[in-house]
Amino acid sequence: MAITGSPALDRIVERLGSASDPKRRYEYVLWLAKRLAPFPEELRREEAKVRGCVSQVYVVGELQQGTLHWQGDSDAQITKGLLALLIEGMEGLTPSQAQAIDPAFIAATGLQASLTPSRANGFLNILRTMQAQAAALATAADLS
Repeated sequence: MAITGSPALDRIVERLGSASDPKRRYEYVLWLAKRLAPFPEELRREEAKVRGCVSQVYVVGELQQGTLHWQGDSDAQITKGLLALLIEGMEGLTPSQAQAIDPAFIAATGLQASLTPSRANGFLNILRTMQAQAAALATAADLS
């Protein structure tokens, strides 16, 4: 069932949404955090920082041959897992596909029931930052 327009993100949302136990959702998010590739120190720049997160979160998008590729990191494991969820779900999308993702998909994960309000807000801020980067990368590509 297409929820987001991203097959990878849809799979993750479906997996999380089908878990009846909130603990299983958390375990999956933590597992995603462990799978996130190491983040290069030189990318820990102010412009890569996600605003509005209690944790330190960095995300960097790159446009290669019309598709987005992401790297990121956070100092908090749950937040890192949420970031990893978005990186995995938005990997390989075009900028317009990334910008078209409706944050309403977050409700379908079932995560908001167990996330603190500040973490749920951070999740949304990470998504919005990635969408803004996608838009900026598309504009830069159009100008070159």
